[in-house]
Amino acid sequence: MNILKFFTAGSVDDGKSTLIGRLLYDTDSILADQLEALQSSNRKNDDGTIDLAILTDGLRAEREQGITIDVAYKYFQTEKRKFIIADTPGHIQYTRNMVTGASTANLAIILIDARNGVVEQTIRHSYLVSLLGIKHIVVCINKMDMVDYSGEVYHSIIGKYKILAQQLKLQDVTYIPVSALKGDNIVQSSERMDWYGGESLLHFLEKVDTDNLDKSQLARMPVQWVIRPQTAELHDYRGYAGRVLSGTFNVNDRVTVLPSGASSTIEKIEFFDQSPDAAHAGQSVTIHLKDDVDISRGDTIVNASALPQESKLIEADLCWMDSRALDTSIMYLIQHNSKTTKCKISEILHKVDINTLEKHAADEFKLNDIGRVILKTADALAFDLYDDNRANGSAILIDSRTNLTVGALMFRAAVE
Repeated sequence: MNILKFFTAGSVDDGKSTLIGRLLYDTDSILADQLEALQSSNRKNDDGTIDLAILTDGLRAEREQGITIDVAYKYFQTEKRKFIIADTPGHIQYTRNMVTGASTANLAIILIDARNGVVEQTIRHSYLVSLLGIKHIVVCINKMDMVDYSGEVYHSIIGKYKILAQQLKLQDVTYIPVSALKGDNIVQSSERMDWYGGESLLHFLEKVDTDNLDKSQLARMPVQWVIRPQTAELHDYRGYAGRVLSGTFNVNDRVTVLPSGASSTIEKIEFFDQSPDAAHAGQSVTIHLKDDVDISRGDTIVNASALPQESKLIEADLCWMDSRALDTSIMYLIQHNSKTTKCKISEILHKVDINTLEKHAADEFKLNDIGRVILKTADALAFDLYDDNRANGSAILIDSRTNLTVGALMFRAAVE
């Protein structure tokens, strides 16, 4: 069954957690013990109904304050599709958490409070969606019950958001008026907004056709393990195990191994105890080549007719995730799929004020800062541009002194 990964974004108290709770509650995706805990909870809405936001509040501080701090993942399914939801925080100080939750999503739900319209945090979240290359956006104008389900209010907000979407070059944007608290247009269409001719949020999520790199020609598989048993029964066995990042590999395909540049042909593909003719994105497989090629962990097997870029000097967008500021004088580790090498930030090109979208010169990066840098790596990386292939166009920075992940990178260009 097809899986849709999506995340929610919005200002504080826009109702992100309530919307997710409503989706789970109205699709009967809550276990009996969870439902019992909900009903006995001391957190209630003003009208005495259950506070559905509790379903995603995993941290004690979240339950006490009624806010989202860390990313919470929830899973449910209908007859048509499986869903993985990331409930991300709206506070600016938790930008890194939102980037983490959004990094693997196919679709973004941006919530707007119908009483407040487009605000600074709407601009910030929409910019992050644009930065992360998420193609499908659903703008949910929430709390319609608090503006008397007014079509005028809804259309006014759409008009303002369309200007922002055009500025950020957001292409596929869908607008839905909802009330997460009352359940209007979440699972079932609302009779109280008969002026709205579209479908409910769930119906839209069930049928949206997400971009899928399974059909792409950008076949990429970082090698995680070279399998060489060297036993009497498997004396000549040599397989290269890894997870297919994108595209499709077929038996008899011509492939290139990077960084060596050696070429060969796929002789066999193993997937568990099967030997399929093809390996698709997301599958963990073992590939056998017709020629003996020197391959190690960290190398990448790619489609010979669609090679990625290779460079030691890369222009990239950087989201800084550490409380300790970026230090351009020291070496960091960059992990790009299964390859790890040393690198240094050689230049900060600019930082972005994500509330106004203005770019300005900077000589430092602090927690939650986002901007563009040039990094120099010790070994050449085989990468795609992030806009072309998110799976092979991103990496993380690691501080070797603490072994903490300190930054997320999105590759934009190879620097000559």
